[in-house]
Amino acid sequence: METGTSPAIEPDLIDSHEVGAATAQPLLCGDFGWAINIVFRAFRERARASLADLPGGPRGYLVLSAVAQDMPRSQLALAQQLAVDKTAMTYLLDALETADLVERRPDPADRRQRQIVLTPTGRSALEAFGERIADAEQRLLSALAPGEADAFRQFLDRVARSTKEVTDSCTVEEIPDPGEELCR
Repeated sequence: METGTSPAIEPDLIDSHEVGAATAQPLLCGDFGWAINIVFRAFRERARASLADLPGGPRGYLVLSAVAQDMPRSQLALAQQLAVDKTAMTYLLDALETADLVERRPDPADRRQRQIVLTPTGRSALEAFGERIADAEQRLLSALAPGEADAFRQFLDRVARSTKEVTDSCTVEEIPDPGEELCR
């Protein structure tokens, strides 16, 4: 990169593999928005690559994870929980169902509703893709010592769960202190 140019101003000059090093400009060091954006973009890129062969990619993984945890079982509730447009959720579930990863079943309590359940193939896929995501996380957090990486995950989880966006069954009061296991 030429002297006097800034990757913050000229993002096309940044090689995606050098995001962290190339963008560590003195004016941005310590800026929360800049740091979380860089980490998010790097994780998104790694997650997409790790989940490229899963229908729906990262969104498909979120659906499998939510369904495995018995989170909202209806299609509409699942779309709301994951902040996915209900029409997009329909197409996503169609693709996951075609791949034999999920199944839509009539809800015994309300036969107008459909419950989303993992198939045995879906459970195996979730485990395999979970390992890929864990590897992507580990590579992303490789600049931290193992204890620091665990603490970072817990702090990030605590902040995420404290936002108004969270609607799952784990309440803010159930969020563990540093060193305790995350609520899952």
